[in-house]
Amino acid sequence: MHLGRTTLSKFLIQQLDGIENARELGALLVYVAAAVKAISAMTAKGALSGMHGKVETQNVHGEVQAKLDVIANDVLLRSSEWGGLVAGMASEEVDEPYPIPPQYPRGRFLLIFDPLDGSSNADVNVSVGTIFSILRHDRPEAPLLQDYLQQGREQVAAGYAIYGPSTMLVLTVGKGTHGFTLDREIGNFILTHPQMTIPADTGEFAINTSNARFWEAPVHRYVTECQAGRTGERGRDFNMRWIASMVAEVHRILIRGGVFMYPKDTKDPGKPGRLRLMYEASPIAMLIEQAGGRASTGRQRLLEVKPTELHQRVPVILGSANEVARIERYHVEHDAGHDGPFVSPLFNERSLFRPEARG
Repeated sequence: MHLGRTTLSKFLIQQLDGIENARELGALLVYVAAAVKAISAMTAKGALSGMHGKVETQNVHGEVQAKLDVIANDVLLRSSEWGGLVAGMASEEVDEPYPIPPQYPRGRFLLIFDPLDGSSNADVNVSVGTIFSILRHDRPEAPLLQDYLQQGREQVAAGYAIYGPSTMLVLTVGKGTHGFTLDREIGNFILTHPQMTIPADTGEFAINTSNARFWEAPVHRYVTECQAGRTGERGRDFNMRWIASMVAEVHRILIRGGVFMYPKDTKDPGKPGRLRLMYEASPIAMLIEQAGGRASTGRQRLLEVKPTELHQRVPVILGSANEVARIERYHVEHDAGHDGPFVSPLFNERSLFRPEARG
């Protein structure tokens, strides 16, 4: 039975009550949802779609693009450019902001998106997703680059879609974080996860340990404590997860808690972080905070980072509030010189070589 269930449209009418330009914002979110349905249909076909594999082009970050990257980007642009709701758009896949074609009216919002997060996982049938952020643009003139460079706390809406066993759309308009599941029988998103809440404590963390040799000491300290489990300082066991798709990692955290870390490291000194502030970190941080979690660079609240360029990268640490606060404290102590030098347990003297064990 479909009667009585809350659809995305009904939800937006209720949630946006009292918000400035509510009708236009609701319509834009419906446009984004329509694009998500189209991308979901393409990803669900897998290799049968003929859209898997790479193309010969690279995006602005020098990364080889997947076919689905290019197609998903075009779907989002075409779905949103014509309705008079956006003044401009920006995509992780494109160097400069996308201007609205002159034949279409301009609206009051800026739409920023990562069309297919984790696209390298699509070929191995691992969940991928779309991340989006909506900002205000109240001037009648076409937006300039600096109009896009707003702090995350200025977002009016943010969300992601995850294309997995089911397609879900998770979004916030500043009144909590809510999840919708695509009912393919009726072609509509149905509210299935209202008021998603992240537990303040957790027993799971997610980080790419292949970069361990490049981490800063506070991150080493935290991960080492988790790995020590019940025999260490934390006195309890932790599980480690790593999917290499930010949307999939964040979705797990919203469902059952956890910490996701892509911290600052020394692998490429020219990059202060790996993830893009405007396309990934800011919208996800808004979702996390609206669900009761915490989102940080390790040294600053993510939503307070002021962008200086469109494709800016930042460190990202987010999830269960108490664990993220602990990691932030480790950064403060390290920067103040109060934590002492980090020593890897891998290189401690083992009993066979301790003086008391010899001869």
